[in-house]
Order: sequence, then structure tokens, then C-alpha cells
Amino acid sequence: MDSRALIARAIAGAALALGACAESPASDAVTLRLWAMGREGEVVSELMPAFEREHPGIRVEVQQIPWTAAHEKLLTAFVGEATPDIAMLGNTWLPEFVALGALAPLDELIAASDGIDPRDFFDGIWRTNVVDGKTYGIPWYVDTRLVYYRSDILARAGYSDLPQTWAGWMAAMRKIKSQMGPSQYPMLMPTNEWPQLVGFALETGSPILSQGGRFGAFQEPRFREAFEFYLSFFREGLAPPVSSSQISNLFQEFERGNIAMYISGPWYIGEFRNRLADSVQDKWTTAPMPGKDGPGASMAAGASLAIFEGSRHKREAWLLIEYLSRPATQLEFYKLTGDLPPRKASWQDTLLTNNVRARAFRDQLDRVVPLPQVPEWEEIATAIYERGERAVRGAATVDQTLAALDRDVNAMLEKRRYLLARSGKPE
Repeated sequence: MDSRALIARAIAGAALALGACAESPASDAVTLRLWAMGREGEVVSELMPAFEREHPGIRVEVQQIPWTAAHEKLLTAFVGEATPDIAMLGNTWLPEFVALGALAPLDELIAASDGIDPRDFFDGIWRTNVVDGKTYGIPWYVDTRLVYYRSDILARAGYSDLPQTWAGWMAAMRKIKSQMGPSQYPMLMPTNEWPQLVGFALETGSPILSQGGRFGAFQEPRFREAFEFYLSFFREGLAPPVSSSQISNLFQEFERGNIAMYISGPWYIGEFRNRLADSVQDKWTTAPMPGKDGPGASMAAGASLAIFEGSRHKREAWLLIEYLSRPATQLEFYKLTGDLPPRKASWQDTLLTNNVRARAFRDQLDRVVPLPQVPEWEEIATAIYERGERAVRGAATVDQTLAALDRDVNAMLEKRRYLLARSGKPE
């Protein structure tokens, strides 16, 4: 054998040895199963190589699940004792999975963590993860609602900025309406959406539910005040009484100036940037929700990362949550998805501070309020817009609507009252 053959054999041997070294940890590796929905589930895999390099004994298997199938799939997995180690959960789902006993409490892990400090998270968002005094999720991204508006239309009405109070806001919309045609409106609030009405209720301080989530609180003065304010948009002709399915193309209507304002979440920054014509790109912006007496409240929403009680790898799962919660990782996630980070430290980066439309969300996140933490929330939210829509269309009075809402929701919560009574939990 000549020298070149010996060298080639030596290199091959070395390569095999290196390959064996590289693969050996994988053979003993813990495999974490992470379920995530939508766009987040598509792209989170791109963050895994860096985590796996830090933790060569851990591999992460990401499963992307469509939002439409996610809830049923998670419930089926729980019943079949086949839950993942970690899952992304919408924070309105969290109470339901806590009630089932599906999630592991995280308080001891948080207390021992150097990487997760609850004080660095927006308070209203953090509280959506606390059920009966225990923490079951770590916020992954945040979502709230605020006002998108045509700044040129507002300027023609004599306003350089969106007013911060309800009274000022309504005055501005009346002025805008006076300059519009009969088929143009200052505001679009689709009647089959609940966040607008619920957001107004959070601003008035309505608990929406009473006695520890046992009964509806819709006939109480604070919800009534919010409901009257909501209806005033339609009564005064400031918003058309239409559902989202009756609007052929929201972006065209906004672009043409037929709609001057729309209340929605952070994903619309990208949607408006991508779908509106270049000619109006410098004519729209965002503003925090106006309130009764100043800057207003809005709902705390978003998604969290939770560890399932059935996981055999809770320690490793927690390491992954700590990694995904780092400000630097959150900024990478923001670049991939446009999802807003839940940690205040992340918002100090120029990536966000230089984004004028995102800054309004940073302001609003200081005034977000959790929704009622009951498993029945999705059903309750549907009842709110369905009953509200009847009032908007004149099919029910305010008194009839609020009484019907209490009746509907009290029936939904009957089983909850029974279970709470058996457990002896105080009201």
C-alpha cells in the first residue's frame, strides 16, 4: 500500500471516528415533542439547531398543527395519554387544560430560573397564565387590540393624532363622517367579532363574569356602559352594521378611504404593509385604544408555552422554554413571524423601537387586562357577539340583550358552579 492509500485510509478512519463521536450523544438523546400551531409551528423549527447545539443530549421534534384542528387534537391526545412534552396554547385555552389536570405547574421552575423573571413580562399577559394562584404557562408571544387608522383622513378632520378619550374619539369620528359620503364610515366593527365589545367592557372595569366565574355580569352597570358605548357607533352611523362576511375586501375599503379606522391585532401591521398600495403606505398608522378618561385598556391575549403533566422530560422541556423565552430568541422569532414578544427587555431593541407602528402596541401592552379565566370562555365570547349583533340590528333592546346574555352564560356555567360547589372553593 502506497503512502497516499495509507493517508486516505487514515482520513477515512478519522472521519468514521468523528462521525461516531457526533452521533453518539444522539443515540442517548432525549427527544422532546413540541406542538405548535399556524405560522409559529411552521417556523419554530428554525430556532431548534441553536438549542440542540447548546444541549447535545436533547433533540426537539416539532409538529405543526392547523389552528382549526389544534383544540380537538390536544383534547384527544390528553384522553389518549399521548400529549406532547410542550405545546403552544392560546391563553384562553389554558384554564380548560388546567381544569382537566393536563398541565404541570411551573412555579418551582420559575423560582429557580436565572432566565425567566416574571417582572420582565407584561403584567396583564403574565396573569393570563396564572390559574388559582399557580402558573401554568410562559408567554411566548403577545396579542392585544388597538386602532389602525388613516392618518390623512384624520388630519383632514383637524386631528394630528387619534384622541385618547372616548369623548374625543367620538367627536373626531363625527367630524370625519361629516366629510364622507353615505357609504363611507369612520369605523369598521364587524358585528360577528367580540373583541371590540369585550375590550370596551375591560376599559369600564367590568369583570364580565361574577362570583369567581360562576355567573354572568352583563346587567351590571359597568358592562351596560360599555355596551351602550359599543352600540353608539352604529346608532350614530359611525360604523356600518355588517358582519365580516359582508365586507368583500377590507384592504380595498381601507385603501379607498371608505373606512378610516379598524380595531385589530398586531398581525395587521404586516397585512396592511403587504396588501395596501404604495400610494397609501405613508397614510396609515396605529394608536393605543382610547379610554373613558385617557389612554384605555385592551384585552391581554396571545399564546404561551406549557408543559404537559404527562411529560417524562419536564426538566428538558423547561430548558427549551427558557431558551425560547430569551430576549434574543424572541427577537429572532419576531423576525420569522411578526409576533410581538412578551418580555419588556426585547422591546428595547432597535428592531422594535424603530418600528413606529409597533410602538403603539408597546404602549398598549402596559394596559392589557386578562379575559375571564374559565374553560367556557370561547362559548361565552360567541354568545356575546351573537346577542350583541341582534341589538345592533334592532332585534333586541339593551335590557333584553343583557338579560339574555346573563341567562345564556349562567346556563353555560352551570356545570362549573356544580364542580366548584363540590370542591368547596369560595366565591
